[in-house]
Amino acid sequence: MRKRRVLRWLLIVVAAGVLVLAALFGVAWALTPIPDSTQEDATAQGSVIYYRDGKTVIARQGIDRRNVELAKVPRHVRDAVIAAENRSFYEDSGVSVKGTARALWSTVTGQQLQGGSTITQQLVRNYYSGLSQERSVVRKAKEIMISIKVDQSQSKDWVLEQYLNTIYFGRGANGVQAAAQAYFGKGVDDLDVAQGAYLASVIQQPSRFADPEGADLDAAKARWQSVIRAMAETGALGADEAAAQRFPELKEPKKPFQLKGQAQYMLQQVTDELNRRGYSDEDINGGGLKIVTTFDKKLMEAAERAVKGTLPQATPKKVRTGLAAVAPDTGEVVAFYGGNPDKSQYDNAFSAKVMAGSTFKPYTLAAALDNGLSLSTRVDGNSPMRVAADPDHPIPNDGGRSYGQIDLVSAIRNSVNTAFVDLAQKVGPRKVAATAEAMGIPAEQLEQHVDAASFPLGVASVSAVQNAAGFGTLANAGVHMETHVIKSVTDADGVKDVVKPAASQAIGKGAAADAVYAMRQVVEYGTGTAARLYDRPVAGKTGTTDDSKAVWFNGFTPQLATAVNMFRDDNETVNIPGYGVQFGGQLPAQVWRAFMAEAMDGEPVEQFPEPQGVGHAPGYDQPRDQDRGWRDDTRSREPEQWDEGPTAEPTQPPFTDEEPPADLEPEDDARRSETFDQDFGPPSVEESVPEPTAATDGDGGPRFD
Repeated sequence: MRKRRVLRWLLIVVAAGVLVLAALFGVAWALTPIPDSTQEDATAQGSVIYYRDGKTVIARQGIDRRNVELAKVPRHVRDAVIAAENRSFYEDSGVSVKGTARALWSTVTGQQLQGGSTITQQLVRNYYSGLSQERSVVRKAKEIMISIKVDQSQSKDWVLEQYLNTIYFGRGANGVQAAAQAYFGKGVDDLDVAQGAYLASVIQQPSRFADPEGADLDAAKARWQSVIRAMAETGALGADEAAAQRFPELKEPKKPFQLKGQAQYMLQQVTDELNRRGYSDEDINGGGLKIVTTFDKKLMEAAERAVKGTLPQATPKKVRTGLAAVAPDTGEVVAFYGGNPDKSQYDNAFSAKVMAGSTFKPYTLAAALDNGLSLSTRVDGNSPMRVAADPDHPIPNDGGRSYGQIDLVSAIRNSVNTAFVDLAQKVGPRKVAATAEAMGIPAEQLEQHVDAASFPLGVASVSAVQNAAGFGTLANAGVHMETHVIKSVTDADGVKDVVKPAASQAIGKGAAADAVYAMRQVVEYGTGTAARLYDRPVAGKTGTTDDSKAVWFNGFTPQLATAVNMFRDDNETVNIPGYGVQFGGQLPAQVWRAFMAEAMDGEPVEQFPEPQGVGHAPGYDQPRDQDRGWRDDTRSREPEQWDEGPTAEPTQPPFTDEEPPADLEPEDDARRSETFDQDFGPPSVEESVPEPTAATDGDGGPRFD
């Protein structure tokens, strides 16, 4: 009787316990929904940045993962994973009762947590937010309930697809597609049975089996063999087929992706432009974007060869050279050379901005032609020139030479300072600034200089890319194309966004044609003869600033506009041992020619349009014998030729316009106090705003060739 009573109470207690557990489970079930968000790393797909061919990789950003539909994963690869990880996958409820019980018991007793998780449980643990990797009963209970709910709400194929795209396979590869490339150099759809079985083997110990040797290789082979046996036991392979399998040959692991050379600068420019176009860093690192840039691999290599192959070995380390090439009709930056990224994070083509010197004169010329003047317009080329706004600071020509009243062709051909100061006064400095801005020079770089009489001589600082794009506007019939480095962006869903650069008519077509004609004379007969390409027409302009602290050559063919600058990172004179103080018509022009000769090789010869004679009938001064003396000027600067005309009275006190001394020590430690700190910002070789009129070299004012 007493035994029955005890048994009855025991049954009641057990029943009550079951009811309480059931109630607790019900509450927990209700309070544990499937998370509505996934772990960032579980779904993130790294982005790949390509050259303009869309095939050659420049850089990879973020996690190495490429999601693939389950239908594109071969059946034998799926069977191998199921045989290795969860044979009852298609029959179970998302959890393994035995495995879960074993894991819970080991956790409660303090033993090491054992395996036994199903594919669904592994997915839940690695895929959904809110489930940490800590070893606790609560976390395990949440994993079980969510796994059951996922199994009830999603198809088995959905679970397997997410799992195959989520799981880590070693070698930095996340997901089966990336793993197939990492281990065998092919897409997952091309894997054979043995290769698929090896990827299934790796899941258990991805770090150990990523590149196995010695004992690890023996263990990897044993694990692979066990997967093959499991596939035979589950019926995925016949006995003969299983026996015929041989351990696959693994591809040599790739070294971690490292950016080398100009790729570091390319990545920075691409990232900056993506940000400007609304793509966040998260999009770039985890959005699985395919980014096709405007950069041409061959032209990038040609740019580096042109700089390194032209500059002498004795070039001081402080001398920096930048090159930028822009397609006039699209605004695409197709190539550049930015310097050594191991020495400076700021490149010489995009980031560095140095005084434009006489490469700014074509903007003044374009403004004049677009505002009713013509190439036959006469301007004052006498030296020095006093400007009413500041008569105490006369503007000289190089060497104090006077040219008399000259037309605009002669003015640009001989780079006559006073002629362009006079021209800017006729047109209005604000109109010159507006034209330069329309052609691609940002207003903020012009505004602080626009009221100086020396403004048309290039006291504003520009980058090589900006200057190339500005001249490209002339080559493109006066239409400025927005400069850009990205052609298209395709997201993980295959939606392609093609960049459509903004286009604007900066100056009239006729004005552009006339400006190009005048600039052709610079290369044929003027200061830029070292840049001639003998198989096609070239237009361009040299530029040399005060004391040769920045020297330029900027020119173009109808198909390509390229700017080359040279400067020192301590803002001192560019002086090359054995070559002396540099001018725009020397090494910069030679670098330009070396690049353009290679870039134009094999390209059709296109002609510039004939001058239109904007404003008035044309009547240009033709180059004379003394002008033609420039033809062989490639190493040193010959005295400039000038038109016969009255010589200006000397100023009091007398000025000098001498070239910088040739015996400057380029690495003089005494000048290092002005060295730019490269860790705090890009170099910007720009002096303080000059007085309203230019002074001479002797008293520190700007001087331009």
